Amino acid sequence: MAEQNKAPGPAEAAVLLKSVEMPEDAVLIQGPDFNNNLSLQDLLGSFRTMGFQASGLGEAIEIVDKMRNWRLSDEPIAEDETDEFRDMEVRKNTKCKIFVGYTSNLVSSGVREILRFLVQHKMVDVLVTTAGGVEEDFIKCLAPTYLGDFNLKGSDLRKQGLNRIGNMLVPNNNYCKFEEWVIPILDKMLDEQKKDNKIWTPSAMIRRLGEEINDESSIYYWCAKNDIPVFCPAITDGSLGDMIYFHSYRNPGLIVDIAADIRNMNNQAVFAKKTGLIILGGGLVKHHICNANMMRNGADYAVYLNTAQEFDGSDAGARPDEAVSWGKIRADGQSVKVYAEATLVFPLIVAATFAKGYHEGKAT
Repeated sequence: MAEQNKAPGPAEAAVLLKSVEMPEDAVLIQGPDFNNNLSLQDLLGSFRTMGFQASGLGEAIEIVDKMRNWRLSDEPIAEDETDEFRDMEVRKNTKCKIFVGYTSNLVSSGVREILRFLVQHKMVDVLVTTAGGVEEDFIKCLAPTYLGDFNLKGSDLRKQGLNRIGNMLVPNNNYCKFEEWVIPILDKMLDEQKKDNKIWTPSAMIRRLGEEINDESSIYYWCAKNDIPVFCPAITDGSLGDMIYFHSYRNPGLIVDIAADIRNMNNQAVFAKKTGLIILGGGLVKHHICNANMMRNGADYAVYLNTAQEFDGSDAGARPDEAVSWGKIRADGQSVKVYAEATLVFPLIVAATFAKGYHEGKAT
């Protein structure tokens, strides 16, 4: 009878297993208290201890702030340091080189205005994108993109000349306007190639288009103005490629040299004292940035932001630790992958870091 009043020993041992003592510096899980009138910065500051992807987002904010604030003067002078970088003023002004990569859909979205803010104020140093990430910026200077719905029927939209990007709509007339704008520029580029032996790389082409657009809402207007290089190794994979194709019949001969840009891109990483990566999405832009940083034995900081999973072996799905194995992120580097859609969380990261610093600087 006494045994019936006692829980079975194995079950009790399994359920009531004793825990080890947690270390004194263990982080406690705690969320925001909305009994208080929280500001946006208060709310974002609570993410680090919330758990799941909120904690990843909080870590991303911390890493981006480290990229922003690092100076060479933070480090001891290396024995083999050159004379130039022994000067303390030079060291104080030598910053972490920040690479930002993003896919074309994000320029189609409102993330475009966030990217424009970053380059307008020289907050980042190198951009890498796809052809769509280039052309969509210029197209938006010529005509707007509209909010639609994910469930709109493709065959109906086709009859109406409306192109769907997720839940956004781009009238096909926008691409006709792009053709009218860009073809004369391609003509001028071809003339310069013939007369002056000008070599057009994708980055030089994007810079030229940024100079021609003369529109302060454009990402690439500000990149050209602030001498921020933009690399696009797949420059022909989009509407810009369509225009190059049509131009090759109307006025043949334009050459775009992608080989010359790989040296320019890799050297951005090789000669940097510190590098940080912010990569929105995956595929080409993610690999191109990581591969350049392999040339310096890895980036020091990295923030990945995408929804891809690693089970299929895709580059997009790969976590930062896979890049460590390739020497694309340093073994002692600080990195995080946030599993989230960029339009939801990239504005929050920028609000808590670049924008916060910008407005605090204006207030002082």
